[in-house]
Amino acid sequence: MSEVTFEVCLEGIDDVYAAKAGGAQRVELCAALVEGGITPSHATIAAAARVDIDVMVMIRPRSGDFDYTARELEVMEADVCYCRSVGVAGVVFGILDPQGQVAGPQVQRLVEAAGPLSITFHRAFDVCRDPFAALDRLRDLGVHRVLTSGQAATVPQGLELIRRLVAAAGDGIGILPGCGITPENVAEVLTYTGAREFHATAFSPLDSRMVHRNAEVYMGVPGLPEYQRQLTTSERVENFLRAVKVG
Repeated sequence: MSEVTFEVCLEGIDDVYAAKAGGAQRVELCAALVEGGITPSHATIAAAARVDIDVMVMIRPRSGDFDYTARELEVMEADVCYCRSVGVAGVVFGILDPQGQVAGPQVQRLVEAAGPLSITFHRAFDVCRDPFAALDRLRDLGVHRVLTSGQAATVPQGLELIRRLVAAAGDGIGILPGCGITPENVAEVLTYTGAREFHATAFSPLDSRMVHRNAEVYMGVPGLPEYQRQLTTSERVENFLRAVKVG
C-alpha cells in the first residue's frame, strides 16, 4: 500500500512521545476523550509542540453538542490563536447551527484565526444534516480535511458513505476516517474507501502505581476504573503501521 498517514488520537504528553516512537506521522491532542475530547491545557499544547511530530489540537470548550454561544466562540478563537503562537501543525474543531448545517460565519472566524495552520473539521460532521452539502461548504471555507465515521457509529458501519465522500472530495479537501479503526480492519478500510489517511487510538491499559486505594470513591464516571487508564504505546502504533504495510 502506498504512503498512508496515521493520525493517533491521544490525550497526554507521554502519549505524544509514544506515538512518535511508534512511527506515527501525526497526532490529535485532546483532553477528556471519555467526553469525546475537549481542548487540552496550554501547558500540554506547548509541550507537545516541542515534539518532532505534527500535532493537531482539539478546539472544543465543552462536551455536548456543537452549537456554541458567543462567549464559547471567543474562547475557541483564543485557543486557536494560542496554538498558532506555539507552532503546532494545526487545529481541530466543528461548529454546527441548530438546523444541523455547518455554521459558516463561526467556522470562517476560526479559519481566519488559524491562518497558516492545518484545519480539520471533526466528527460534528457526522451529525450534520447533509454530508455532501457540508463537505462543499467546508471546502469553500478553507478547511483542509474532515474527520468522519461516515455518519455511523463506527467507520466499518459507515464505509459506503466514506467511499462516496472520498470520491466527492477529490483533491479539494481530505477525508480522514476515524472511530472504530483497528489494526485488524485498517487495510480493508483504506482499500475500500480510497482514503489516504486514518485516525485511531493506540491505547493499552495501564494499571496505577498507587498502593493505597479507596474503592468507595469515584473521581470520574461511576463504573469506570479509577486505578487504570488508557495510555498510547509505541507497540500499538507499530501494529497499525504493520497492518497498513501488509495491506
